[in-house]
Amino acid sequence: MPLLIKGGRIIDPETGIDGLKDILIEDGRIVDICDPVQKRGKSGQGNDLKEREVKVIDASGKWVVPGLIDMHTHLREPGHEYKETIRSGCLAAAHGGFTAICCMPNTYPVNDNRSVTDFILKKAKEAGSVRVYPIGAVSCGLSGEALAEYGELKEAGVVAVSDDGRPVMNSRLMRRALEYAKRFGIPVISHCEDLYLSAKGVMNEGFVATRLGLRGIPNAAETVMVARDIAICELTDAPLHIAHVSTAESVDLIRMAKARGVRVTAETAPHYFSLTDEALLDYSTMAKVNPPLRAAKDREAIIEGLADGTIDVIATDHAPHSSIEKDLEFDAAANGIVGLETSLPLGLKLVESGALDISDLVSKMSINPARILSLGHVGLKPDAPADLTIIDPEKRFTVDPNTFRSKSRNTPFQGWNLKGKAVLTMVEGNIVFKDESCRIY
Repeated sequence: MPLLIKGGRIIDPETGIDGLKDILIEDGRIVDICDPVQKRGKSGQGNDLKEREVKVIDASGKWVVPGLIDMHTHLREPGHEYKETIRSGCLAAAHGGFTAICCMPNTYPVNDNRSVTDFILKKAKEAGSVRVYPIGAVSCGLSGEALAEYGELKEAGVVAVSDDGRPVMNSRLMRRALEYAKRFGIPVISHCEDLYLSAKGVMNEGFVATRLGLRGIPNAAETVMVARDIAICELTDAPLHIAHVSTAESVDLIRMAKARGVRVTAETAPHYFSLTDEALLDYSTMAKVNPPLRAAKDREAIIEGLADGTIDVIATDHAPHSSIEKDLEFDAAANGIVGLETSLPLGLKLVESGALDISDLVSKMSINPARILSLGHVGLKPDAPADLTIIDPEKRFTVDPNTFRSKSRNTPFQGWNLKGKAVLTMVEGNIVFKDESCRIY
């Protein structure tokens, strides 16, 4: 039966639509986007939809946007299924409004060959939920010693390569990675960290670390590697994407590189524009991440970088851990926050504050990730797959980890009162998540 999404505010920066429209969907694809008073059927000849049998999704008072895409997710399978599985990660993504997620290669075994990529895609298909795009490893076993076979990985279905939480310390290998990936039309996603500067630090270097008696990680540990990777990107003219930007200095370097025409893009995560290192004053391991939460000036610079387009993407860096890894003394606890189910409402706080408008937010959480990774379908338009998210901008809720679809509960946002939430997620015309407040008749 055809689906009609009726009465919603359609917001699509790709097509420039921002207004009350109806969307007609048949056979998993968008057939028409039109004014409510001029509905047309599949033929485009002005058929009145009242004469046809359709299922109606009432989107009154809600926003309908292109499906959200997270280009930095950890699904843990294969190898660490007690933290997350591909199925549970997909359910969490759907609940958070994401129609597609890109999973990092730090599984066990590492996704550095076709067999692991095939396994991930098979499990994603069995989950029958959101789209899953694997990211392959830069180096075999994430060792930083020898490049993986990018041709084989690309053919199997990877959309980028990254050594994820491990920096490529060898500059020559990073150059070869960029040159090799360029041949296959895929970007290299870089975790920028100088291990010699971060040493055994566990949080941001500064006043809070000193007060807590914890070993700090200076901003320079990230920034010097951002500078190096930008220089190698400029040398090779290959696409480089910098992951989870956390420092003001990194934002400045990326801004200047873009002004020179360097092929660099960047992302940050909600915790870097929502929190500072003061969230650790009670030694909460739930707020322990890498790169670490920084100072207030860095948070402000991240927001400014999002506002002026320096930072292209808001990614979740969804990193599930069990209590085994988190309920430890601070130095020994694992880094990471689950983010798929809180990312959108935290992003909407930027809209509410005026730092971004909703079109900017949609670009950073849907349009830009699709373009950077060449996913092939961008925005809402006739004949495109019906991948979309319906948001209730007025829905208020309190973050309760016990309601998460993720298998893990490691969030520093427990108890936060947030406004705005995905109430329906649709992938190729199939409803993969629907809040009880969203009416269908």
